[in-house]
Amino acid sequence: MELLTKGPAVAGTRGLHDAVARASVLGPDGAWLAAAGHASLGGLVCVQGQAELAILHFEAAVSDGFNDCVALHIAPIRPLHHDPRFQALYQRMRITQADLDEFFWLHQEMQIMSREAQNASVDNIGRLDTGVSLLPQAPMPTREPNTPGVLITRIDLAATQTALQQAAVKAEFQRSSGNTSLSLIDDSWDYDRARHDAWHADELDSHRVQAAAARAFVERPGAGTMIIPCPPLGSIAYPG
Repeated sequence: MELLTKGPAVAGTRGLHDAVARASVLGPDGAWLAAAGHASLGGLVCVQGQAELAILHFEAAVSDGFNDCVALHIAPIRPLHHDPRFQALYQRMRITQADLDEFFWLHQEMQIMSREAQNASVDNIGRLDTGVSLLPQAPMPTREPNTPGVLITRIDLAATQTALQQAAVKAEFQRSSGNTSLSLIDDSWDYDRARHDAWHADELDSHRVQAAAARAFVERPGAGTMIIPCPPLGSIAYPG
């Protein structure tokens, strides 16, 4: 849902409807996949100003196990908080403290990845070397969640990571190939500067890899695993 609310408004809509339809025929085993599709569609139509349709999708998502209460506090969704129907479906969601901890981590990592991508793009402006810097990502949590809704947000994070990495790699290959071409035709090409840029880029890449590894999710000792209601609507500050 996070990726869709920040990406092209109509991208993937048909695919989401198809995913919901395919997951629905799987019965209980496919419920969490149907929930993922409905939640993404709810976020998408909410951005488009279709509040009525958004509530219907979120209602279906909650019925299929969606319980990412953190996601329902992002800016595009907050206008729905005043609708009694949205309040009612939110109050039906259940979670554990351990899963809530992971939800916060997952959404925080989406924000960090977005900032890292922006920072890397700025750092790579004007580089004369031909190296390609990848955008490292923190490892996905491997704990067994208490509720299947966590799997939905893990998919959301994985999609965000993949999209950002693909965009970064594409830009890097364009820069690298452009520098290769220019170095072949420009007799005044600054090879010393290119070597310095390569060294500096390697140093930044190393720091980013270490930082991503250090951000790995660590389950909090004693975090509750009892199913309880989600925190009250409006009480959650979205990570940012």
